[in-house]
Amino acid sequence: MTRNGIELTREDITTLAVEGIVNAANNSLLGGGGVDGAIHRAAGPELLAECRKLGGCPTGEARITKGYNLPAAWVIHTVGPVWHGGTQGEPELLANCYRNCFSLVREYGLQSIAFPAISTGVYGYPKEEAARIAVREARRYLTGTEKPAAILFVCFNDATRLAYQTALATI
Repeated sequence: MTRNGIELTREDITTLAVEGIVNAANNSLLGGGGVDGAIHRAAGPELLAECRKLGGCPTGEARITKGYNLPAAWVIHTVGPVWHGGTQGEPELLANCYRNCFSLVREYGLQSIAFPAISTGVYGYPKEEAARIAVREARRYLTGTEKPAAILFVCFNDATRLAYQTALATI
């Protein structure tokens, strides 16, 4: 992984040797399908127990827990918006997911963080639009931070990777 930059990969986020991974969670934070379920299974029951104490998370916000059985020491849980055509504040809510995650990265002094493509699975957010928001917010974070940071976008499939490659080339 490069330092002070953004990198793309198509790997299992639960196996990455980074300081923190982001969980595209639901509002309950108690696990679900997709990346959320995979992170909970890999981290073990302690993650669920800690998440229960958090009392959920509103859309656009983020919470942090330990990583337990994951290689990553920390899991940042964020709840992305469900896509309703972009008319219900979805772009701002998705941008807030990244901003709030980066706020926790800064607060906890994390040097490396891996993100899934938040909201692009069952929540239906268009990959291209989501990638543009993710890359824009990552670049803003890297511009404004004094700490070295490595940001890894974990792309689930080729279509997601292409969306992120295009966003990186144009933003």
